[in-house]
Amino acid sequence: MMGPVLAACLLIILSTAWISQANGATCKKDGGVCTCNDNTKSVDCSGKMLTAIPSNIPTDTDRLVLQGNKLSSLPRTAFHGLNKLTNLNLWGNQLQTLPPGVFDHLVALDRLHLNNNQLTSLPPGIFDQLTKLTRLDLDRNQLKSLPDGVFDKLTKLTDLTLSENKLQSLPHGVFDKLTELKTLSLRNNQLRSVPNGAFDYLSNIKTLWLDPNPWDCSCNDILYMAKWLKKKQDEGLGGVDTAGCEEGGKAVLDVTEEEAAEDCVYPNTTTAIPTTIITTLASSNDDDIPELPVPQENFQKFLGYQEPDHLPTQPQCLMSISGYLGLMMSLVLTSAAILYVIHFLKKA
Repeated sequence: MMGPVLAACLLIILSTAWISQANGATCKKDGGVCTCNDNTKSVDCSGKMLTAIPSNIPTDTDRLVLQGNKLSSLPRTAFHGLNKLTNLNLWGNQLQTLPPGVFDHLVALDRLHLNNNQLTSLPPGIFDQLTKLTRLDLDRNQLKSLPDGVFDKLTKLTDLTLSENKLQSLPHGVFDKLTELKTLSLRNNQLRSVPNGAFDYLSNIKTLWLDPNPWDCSCNDILYMAKWLKKKQDEGLGGVDTAGCEEGGKAVLDVTEEEAAEDCVYPNTTTAIPTTIITTLASSNDDDIPELPVPQENFQKFLGYQEPDHLPTQPQCLMSISGYLGLMMSLVLTSAAILYVIHFLKKA
């Protein structure tokens, strides 16, 4: 009768191992890679060379640290179920894009750290559900522009860092809803001016970092900023005197109307077609218009073609394959153990 007993024990062991593998344990105490603190509801997965977010992060987690890994992309459902999370740290990864809706379930989030990544753009509405956010770090990325209204829902934001990106311009009204903002950093971008009225609604601003940007003090577009900075300097706003003109080294707040007399037009994301070309095309017959080659990528954009949101990287594929192989092996061994038990029970 020892045969069925041994088989039953083997079945229990294999079943336990299979369940553990299927759950993908997160914390070290469960055989995972992260450190969990039950008292503070904190999960620390920093510096683990992760290429994918660990599965089964406890749903009551308050603070999730994923900094210093090798995350290059996130699945759209990466943080679903973590509606009690207040602090998410993704600092120092390799993120190039963010899928739309990836933060939509983080309705309690207070701090979001996305600095030191490789983000080149932000999807429209990416922060719309983060209505309790007070700090947003986007510095040290590759952002060239910001979507219209990207911060409109962040009415409780007090700290916003956009320094060390490649911003060439700001959308009109981009800061209009940030009436609680106290610190704003735009350092080390490629800004030549700001839209008229850009800072008018920053009624609680205490510190504003604007250096070094190539501020163009020869164009009258700079006059709004110069007058606003001069007024705020008298009110004691910190950092206003750090903005210097690209040429001459003069402080922007000291620029006069005589010095900034030119009407300047800066290149935008779209390129205007010269009127001479439009006139020529309008007066020509269809047969006379030369056929212009269209690059394949431009043709795809014209048709509305888009790349998939998330393609797994090679390490993620290997992790998935190894996981499936382990799962299949567990199922095979479990089935064998069950047959073994049945065989001995019949003999008994």
